[in-house]
Amino acid sequence: MSYFLVHLPSGWHVDQAILSEEDRVVVIRFGHDYDPTCMKMDETLYGVSEKVKNFAVVYLVDITQVPDFNKMYELYDPCATMFFYRNKHIMIDLGTGNNNKINWAIENKQELIDIIETVYRGASKGRGLVVSPKDYSTRYKY
Repeated sequence: MSYFLVHLPSGWHVDQAILSEEDRVVVIRFGHDYDPTCMKMDETLYGVSEKVKNFAVVYLVDITQVPDFNKMYELYDPCATMFFYRNKHIMIDLGTGNNNKINWAIENKQELIDIIETVYRGASKGRGLVVSPKDYSTRYKY
């Protein structure tokens, strides 16, 4: 599904995508198109992109082709999804301890829509950290 979504080919393009969007959340999936986790996330992102187009825009970035942000955003996972609003990184408390990004594939489309909507509502009110509508701390049953 990644070929349906817009790929950003350089660091400059990523910066411009974040800078140019004034009233929508910029959702960027950092990773590889061939990674199974990214494939699942891309499918979900593509499925919700039409529904959230009024308040969010989705981009994909290959972390090998565009290594500029790997250190800055600690992109060591095979797949990481981050949110930006008016040139500001919006953190989201998912209950996992890592508030910077989502580093797993969300396969439920409604869940992802809820997260993007929560980010949009919080960010438009000036918050830099929003709380996820669902707690993911018990996602893995040990």
